[in-house]
Amino acid sequence: MDIALLSMAMSQVNTGQQVSLSVMKQAKETAEVQGEAVVKLLDSANQTAGHPHLGRNIDISY
Repeated sequence: MDIALLSMAMSQVNTGQQVSLSVMKQAKETAEVQGEAVVKLLDSANQTAGHPHLGRNIDISY
C-alpha cells in the first residue's frame, strides 16, 4: 500500500472522528440546557402546587 494513500486515509478518519466528537459535544450541551429548563419548570410547578388557591379566581371588576 502506498504511504501517501495510507496517510490520507488516516487523516480522513481522524477528521471524521473530530467532527463526530464535536457534534456529540453540541448535543450534550443542548441536552444539559434542556434538562436545566425542565428542572426549573418542575420547581416552578412545585411552588404553585404549595398554593392551591392561586389561579382559581379572576377579578374582572373595574
